[in-house]
Amino acid sequence: MITHIQGKLVEKNPTDVTIDCNGVGYLLHISLHTYSKIPDQENLKLYTHLQVREDAHTLYGFSSISEREIFRLLISVSGIGANTARTMLSSLTPKQVREGIATGDVALIQSIKGIGAKTAQRVILDLKDKILKVYDIDELSAPQSNTNKDEALSALEVLGFNKKQAEKVVDKIISDQPDASVESLIKEALKKL
Repeated sequence: MITHIQGKLVEKNPTDVTIDCNGVGYLLHISLHTYSKIPDQENLKLYTHLQVREDAHTLYGFSSISEREIFRLLISVSGIGANTARTMLSSLTPKQVREGIATGDVALIQSIKGIGAKTAQRVILDLKDKILKVYDIDELSAPQSNTNKDEALSALEVLGFNKKQAEKVVDKIISDQPDASVESLIKEALKKL
């Protein structure tokens, strides 16, 4: 219902902020990540999520739309409430949460206070496909960067080979010869494709 609030920053704490919007003060619960992103200037805009419960209407504020989306994905998991999701976004950056789920890193998710092994596994199980689809992350592309590999793959793609197939072949060649040049990667791949 309330998608963002823009107004004058009245009070700023590590867990919440108060924003004066045309004479009405809104209390927004925030993560440490959002706290670190809030500038010390008067005018402020935060994206919000309104949680309506029987006993309370609570506003959560986020510095970016992507952080809000991660929060919404997290609270969709059974056993993860708004406070736990906020703790996750305080302990890790939204990008770390996203990549931890995408790569199935149970230890990373479990390192957050209040999350046990079963809950961490449930978070990964429930959200992995959504995260991969929404953020278009390829499961195989763990955060390793190899410019020779990238150049060889783009050359093979230009030559008309299927990217996934070429990537499997190139990965195998790299595991056998980690310091292969772009040319040798392409030559070896052409022999195997």
